[in-house]
Amino acid sequence: MLPVLCILLMSCLFCQPPAEREEASDSITLAEGYHFAYDLKEPDQTFKMPKILEEISGLGISENGEALVAIQDEDGKLFFINRYSGEVFAEIDFWKDGDYEGVEMVGSTAYVVKSSGTVYEVKDPGTPRQEVEKYNFFLDEDNDVEGLAYDQANNRLLLACKAKAGHEKKFKHKKGIYAFSLETKTLSEEPAYFVSLDSINNYLEKSPNIRKLEKIVEFFDPDEDFDFSPSAIAIHPVTGNIFVASSVGKLLLVLNPGGQIMHIEKLSKKVHRQPEGLCFDPDGTLYVSNEGKGDDGLIYRFNYKPGRED
Repeated sequence: MLPVLCILLMSCLFCQPPAEREEASDSITLAEGYHFAYDLKEPDQTFKMPKILEEISGLGISENGEALVAIQDEDGKLFFINRYSGEVFAEIDFWKDGDYEGVEMVGSTAYVVKSSGTVYEVKDPGTPRQEVEKYNFFLDEDNDVEGLAYDQANNRLLLACKAKAGHEKKFKHKKGIYAFSLETKTLSEEPAYFVSLDSINNYLEKSPNIRKLEKIVEFFDPDEDFDFSPSAIAIHPVTGNIFVASSVGKLLLVLNPGGQIMHIEKLSKKVHRQPEGLCFDPDGTLYVSNEGKGDDGLIYRFNYKPGRED
């Protein structure tokens, strides 16, 4: 049975901000003994991007962790960025203009996904050996794919749909995450994971203390549309947990490898104007890219706290 992203009925730890800090992040930890090891209100480093990267739509990292790789949602280009200085040191054309939404590096190969679900395999980008293979499947603009993650443990990519979860079937109040096999270069017929509104609200109803966190509860109102819309996804290199961000609602979910939600984080709008990209370096440092919305595109670095889980 495909794993459904339901919330474990476990003890809860609550971390509420001071009342005077309206924009501070609220969070809910849903798994006993789990600790969220990032302070997403206080970046440890901020990189301002050049004008061409005002609209960063996807973020990845090189295999050795030395370079960030970014795309934007208009040009068919890969941007390589020094992860220490934030300097863009290479721009590499791989295809014509399009709505590109996610990027990942697997060895010397870059994978890019379009909102239509098309996957581009860019071998040896920026070298005379560069080759591009394009893969089309059943996903389309109605699914609006916006997140791409490399799942090394399972030799696959994960494609997160911002809109419709399925193609032939309708999945009410769910968002789907599909698996692209790097061995067979095929896409799973059904979502590998779901994010489900019903399972979230089943937990909220049984845990009335959570209702103190009004912004989170209001966002998951069962009488409203399910607005959680994945805009970025990444897998933690130490624990294998899956991080899924939604620019709509400014939320971050942490899921265990089985698909159960471990943690919900409400992001500060003052810091995260439009989070569209996530990636980790090999040591667990988290990078989050934000579209500029008329200002500079930004990439934040958040240090991984030693001795704690993610």
